[in-house]
Amino acid sequence: MLFGANRSLPDGRIIATKGEAGFQGKTLAPGLYWGMWPWQYGINMQPFLVIPEGNIGVVLSNDGAEIPTGAILGRKVESDNFQDAVSFLDNGGQKGRQTAYITAGTYRINTYAFTVTVTQMVIIHENMVGIVTCLDGQPIESGQIAGKFIEGHNNFQDFDSFLKNNGNRGLQPSIILAGSYNINPWAIQIEEVPMTDVPIGYVGVVISYIGVDGKDLTGESFKHGNIVSKGQRGVWMEAYGPGKYPINKYTMKVELVPTTNLVLNWANARTESHQLDKNLSTITVRSQDGFPFNLDVSQIIHIPANEAPKVIARFGSMNNLVTQVLSQPSETISVTRHRTVM
Repeated sequence: MLFGANRSLPDGRIIATKGEAGFQGKTLAPGLYWGMWPWQYGINMQPFLVIPEGNIGVVLSNDGAEIPTGAILGRKVESDNFQDAVSFLDNGGQKGRQTAYITAGTYRINTYAFTVTVTQMVIIHENMVGIVTCLDGQPIESGQIAGKFIEGHNNFQDFDSFLKNNGNRGLQPSIILAGSYNINPWAIQIEEVPMTDVPIGYVGVVISYIGVDGKDLTGESFKHGNIVSKGQRGVWMEAYGPGKYPINKYTMKVELVPTTNLVLNWANARTESHQLDKNLSTITVRSQDGFPFNLDVSQIIHIPANEAPKVIARFGSMNNLVTQVLSQPSETISVTRHRTVM
């Protein structure tokens, strides 16, 4: 509008919603219109916005209220998928990048009010998981490395629900499984990583870096570390059997523990396929009369599946167990050992 009832827009505004002179929030659909006098109105034709299949449109609002301090995205308001700029502004829509997006389809968008960028949907492939980092939300609680578990956001596709439920910015404990998702890249970053594979003949002992500090389940007889229930911070009592698991590698670690008989060789020219004995070497001993000679030693150990968490709680890893196994008493971790001198 070249001039109107209100000559000028309020300070900081560029879109007119109440008859002011300037760019109007209301757009005209295809059709014939009377009374749009050329000396009062200038009309600029724009094509409809088309979002192709497999894509979404992320929206930058060129006008609106200021985003609150500490937030980086404007919150969702009712605006008919940004086709009604007047409703967007009257409902308190905020200037800048928006949490809401538009899905595949055809839209009548006021290009003076909104700038739309087309981007691809997020695809998580088979046997992969998506690790999520949120770019907006509440700060992570002190002492934690990831945010709280939040429900109701539909795999982070409804970011406004995530924020309304006080979701945290930063690393998330929840992961995204294989599939296609409408994810706003201005709100969410996704890292795609392989699922964790526990082979046959092994169990996976879980070490969780998040959650509450749980009560030790081992009792007073085991004094080498705490083992807690599933979902708590620490070594979990329940180990994973063979299979593939969607694990967030930044919040949990899975240590593989073999449950079959494991052969270790203290020999320079002999190493088993598991490579746990690759740093072990032939043992040099002295006879009673003082002469040195070399001995190749082979040792077989067996770790029951239900004892695997105790091994990890005490030694930290299988490699640490191997370097100490000759000098550690077997009864404390229920490891069966057989030693052979060759």
